[in-house]
Amino acid sequence: MATIDETTEKKLEKKAKKQSPWSIARQKFLKNKLAMMSLIFLVVIVILAALSYWIAPFDPSRVDPTNRFTEPGGDHLLGTDGSGRDVWTLLLYGARTSLLIGFTATIGIVIIATIIGSVSGYYGGVVDAVLMRFTDFMMNFPFLVFVIVLASIFRDSGIGALILVLMVLSWTGAARVVRSKTMSEKENEYVMAAISIGGTPFKVIRKHMLPNVMTTIIVQATLLLAVMIVAETALSFLGFGVPQGTPSWGNMMSEASNPNVIRNYWWIWMPPGLAITLTILSINFIGEGIKDAFNPKSLK
Repeated sequence: MATIDETTEKKLEKKAKKQSPWSIARQKFLKNKLAMMSLIFLVVIVILAALSYWIAPFDPSRVDPTNRFTEPGGDHLLGTDGSGRDVWTLLLYGARTSLLIGFTATIGIVIIATIIGSVSGYYGGVVDAVLMRFTDFMMNFPFLVFVIVLASIFRDSGIGALILVLMVLSWTGAARVVRSKTMSEKENEYVMAAISIGGTPFKVIRKHMLPNVMTTIIVQATLLLAVMIVAETALSFLGFGVPQGTPSWGNMMSEASNPNVIRNYWWIWMPPGLAITLTILSINFIGEGIKDAFNPKSLK
């Protein structure tokens, strides 16, 4: 009996050793209840935003002066705003706009940061010095002021200009993290072996280094996604983000700049406020879950 138990135990140990770090990390992430709940919530929000055209009860641009500031209930689940527009409809369409800006800007930032950070970390020397001085130069700009100026200049270009501005000004921190991780990976034997057999820099970075830097990039991407959604909300609240005719969570929150609305019409600003808060929290919890799952000390 003892022999059978020992054999089974050895098989389990061999099976565990064969598992890749990605497989172990996935299992750990699935066991993280808070991260999984957050992921489910975020997926639901994304699905609702994607289906907003079909499930929203009203046209988001429909203005009905006879139904201004209608309380929640009846045909208007979450009431109406000061223009008579349905708040539930605006919330759904606003989710689509805010998440589109957040995800698109984050993808662009990650691409820029990965290219600059990996090239800088791999080559070092003059290339690293030039790229990092350029990164420092970009970091010195006051983010909010510069975004407001550029967003004002390109305001008529719609959300595309806002996404581009956010991308151009937000990649510096992630690029530094990628550079640091790339420099660390470059010292490993597998990279030196790939270089010694004649691997081109592009091939070494893409095939050998990026897969090992990818965990850092993923964690950075989750943090950036939350920051981009907050940035859109803040800029739209100040009147320099999404054009007023386009529904977004930030534009809905701009109604709260009126003290009368804050005191008497909570259903106008509270739903988008809760949606933003819960979405940001869920993204942060997902990021923490991914970070814990890929923690080297826990990959055992």
